[in-house]
Amino acid sequence: MKVNPAAFLSVVMALLLANLSVQATVVSLSSTFDQPVATEGGGRTLLVEEITATWCPSCAEIDPELLQVADSHGSRIALLALHPSDGEDAFQPPASQHRIDRLSTVIDDVAQSTPTFVVESGEPRRGYDAWPEVQRDILDAELARQDVSELDVEVVKTDNGYRASVAHANLLAMEGTQLTLMVLEHGKTMPTGVVNPGGDHRDRVLVGLAECSVDHQNITANIGLLSATVETTCESSFSIEFEAITSWSVLLVHETTNEVLSDGGEHTSLGAVELAHRDRAQYEAESNVLSTVLLGSCLVLAVASIVRKK
Repeated sequence: MKVNPAAFLSVVMALLLANLSVQATVVSLSSTFDQPVATEGGGRTLLVEEITATWCPSCAEIDPELLQVADSHGSRIALLALHPSDGEDAFQPPASQHRIDRLSTVIDDVAQSTPTFVVESGEPRRGYDAWPEVQRDILDAELARQDVSELDVEVVKTDNGYRASVAHANLLAMEGTQLTLMVLEHGKTMPTGVVNPGGDHRDRVLVGLAECSVDHQNITANIGLLSATVETTCESSFSIEFEAITSWSVLLVHETTNEVLSDGGEHTSLGAVELAHRDRAQYEAESNVLSTVLLGSCLVLAVASIVRKK
């Protein structure tokens, strides 16, 4: 397929300039959630899954920086930390291992080293210095993505914790897909007496998830949660309840089922949205600078590529 250079540059500029001001749905810790809080116009968020471990020195070093990375990208990405059930990690949440197992369906030896970053189940990027490659993967995924499922999630306080529900779902596909609700814990405290090369907590730890089959309108996985229910359809009544942790994020994802994925089905998500209950990092001006630098770098690379082809 022949690509028009001017058209390509226009697409890149429009995409990146639009993302300079994009903001994730971040609700401060002062919010009580006594009334439901929902995202609006979600679906385009990309999943960036990091396989990490509490005993890993380079993981501990990079962990504090990744919250800034997440905020600098706004709602473009949702960054998940997956801690394995390896007998050594201090957390080992079953929900994280469930997600690692899903990645292993399409990526051989995905958990062979830490940290490993995977953008939309694509090429694994390994090590502390892998982030430039991750940035390129994010941009490539955005440029390749056409339509997405429209998704929004709503969260409200309960007597036992919080309830997260599908607030809106206009799905691109139904057959062989599922809606997945995930809970990430921010600032998860490290237990005493364990190998710990870093600080006293870790961020973005996937601690709970539930999956709802769109084909059969039933719950197929319920891990690390107080409950997971669907009354009629996944699109209209899928909800979970999770314990009252201090700071968290809830992700709603539309993706192929694990069974279809195993049979060679689409490995990228069809849509995702995140609602975070935490204080936003205090460097939004820096975020704009980072986005501007990324824009300039991508334009230089695009122009250089076009010049070489000539």
